[in-house]
Amino acid sequence: MRRADTVAVIGAALVRAAQGVGHRRIACWLGRSEATVRGWLRRFRMRAGPLREAFTALLCAVDADPALPAPAGTVVADAVAAVLAAAGAVARRWSVPPSQPGPLVVSPWLVASAVTSGRLLTSLSTVDLANTGRPW
Repeated sequence: MRRADTVAVIGAALVRAAQGVGHRRIACWLGRSEATVRGWLRRFRMRAGPLREAFTALLCAVDADPALPAPAGTVVADAVAAVLAAAGAVARRWSVPPSQPGPLVVSPWLVASAVTSGRLLTSLSTVDLANTGRPW
């Protein structure tokens, strides 16, 4: 039976992988099969370079003075850092009204899913920067 995991679950796995945790420990932590997690990580790793570039471009398009993520040491960690930075910029750009101060609270992985049209882990994964308005 196939399971459709949420982008938050997959994102949590990617963050752990960026921290150097292996697929077996991530699978145990998430309660998913090792093969499933290994597949997520493999597909993300294959697309990490283009995803890092696209999410860095999104960060620059959304934030007038972006703090670019420093190199994180691996292609996966660099790509995850770019996703998190871009999502942070989206949250800051579309913060809640002054009567309710604070940034918009949105999962960075929901942002990643929205700007890749739900194809973060596919070979067709693209980030369309033509519309830098609200991507969702």
